[in-house]
Amino acid sequence: MSWNESGNQQDPWGKPGQKRPEQEGSEQKPEQEPKDKQAGQQPPDLEEVFNNLLKKLGRNSGNGSNGNNSGNHEPSRFLSFGKILPIAIVIGGIIWAGSGFYTIQEAERGVVTRFGKLNEIVLPGLNWKPTFVDEVVPVNIERVMELKTNGSMLTQDENMVLVEMTIQYRVDNPAKYLFSVNNPDDSLKQATDSALRYVIGHMTMDNILTIGRAVVREKTWTELNNIIKTYDMGLLVTDVNFQYARPPEEVKAAFDDAIKAQEDEQRLIREAEAYARGQEPVARGRAQRIIEQANAYKEQVVLNAEGEVNRFIQLLPEYKASPKILKERLYIQAIENVMKNTPKLMMDGGSNNLTVLPIDKLMQHSSGNVDNGESTTPQQKQPLSVQKGTPVRTTESVPPKSVQEVEPVRKGRF
Repeated sequence: MSWNESGNQQDPWGKPGQKRPEQEGSEQKPEQEPKDKQAGQQPPDLEEVFNNLLKKLGRNSGNGSNGNNSGNHEPSRFLSFGKILPIAIVIGGIIWAGSGFYTIQEAERGVVTRFGKLNEIVLPGLNWKPTFVDEVVPVNIERVMELKTNGSMLTQDENMVLVEMTIQYRVDNPAKYLFSVNNPDDSLKQATDSALRYVIGHMTMDNILTIGRAVVREKTWTELNNIIKTYDMGLLVTDVNFQYARPPEEVKAAFDDAIKAQEDEQRLIREAEAYARGQEPVARGRAQRIIEQANAYKEQVVLNAEGEVNRFIQLLPEYKASPKILKERLYIQAIENVMKNTPKLMMDGGSNNLTVLPIDKLMQHSSGNVDNGESTTPQQKQPLSVQKGTPVRTTESVPPKSVQEVEPVRKGRF
């Protein structure tokens, strides 16, 4: 039986059980008629229109290439591809757009590169970038990082010293930090080691181990900033800590003694300064008091002199009236002023005997008896009579009240 018989509906070039395209088209025509009738009532289905278009394109391409192979194209294959393609495009677009959102933290800055070239630096917050076009690298600019360097270094006086220093730094410019230097952290370590060796090489060992620690720190910080500025690393050194500087183990004991002596010297200096600060206000107070006393004495002397001048001016008319009497009066007043400060009293009776009254002893004895509750006897002390070349005679005892009679208090002008 031949393949072209009227009863044979199978496609000779297709799969078993597959009908010819002409028969499929004839079978689908009755189904399309109701749809055409309903087209006037409902809007056209876009999926169906798209599937019909794919069918026509597939048939036309098959007929143009090889008319005998037109039965090999499966319409169901184009139908499934036509349904999946637009959905895949929409889903892919949504995924692509959603994947572009990213967040930059508060302490970070985002460095955006477009096709590998620096584009911009974004601030913290929610941002968007076109995926596969831009790339964002977040860089923390507030985190303080620490770097430690140490080693055995040669000093100016050709001695070896073990030094250790710690550097604290942070990122100042994210773009320069990523693109100016290949490895900024390692470059900073090498720059720190170079700056420290330069500073140690220009100082003596004694200075480094004793009083030059602060100087080493400041000079290293300054030199390191100059190196960073030259290489443009995008880093900022926030602090430099000089950990220790010690000599080799062979001479460590001798240097420890030297350091201890230096510390004792500084301690004694501080104690002396504290004592000086404590004594200075006292000395200033004493000096001020002496100055005030001198000024008061000066004013007193001046006032006394002025008073004496005024007194003599007032006595001038009386002197002119009776100069002899006034001279005698002035003499008596002068002797009285001289003798009133002496504790003994000398009495001249006009004879060869000189009577000396120990008034100070009498007054002390009198005050002692009053304190003990005893009455003073009239004959306790006898005045001494002294005369050179003559015998000493005893005079009558003088009661304490006679002191006032011997040295009366002068009142008035005469």
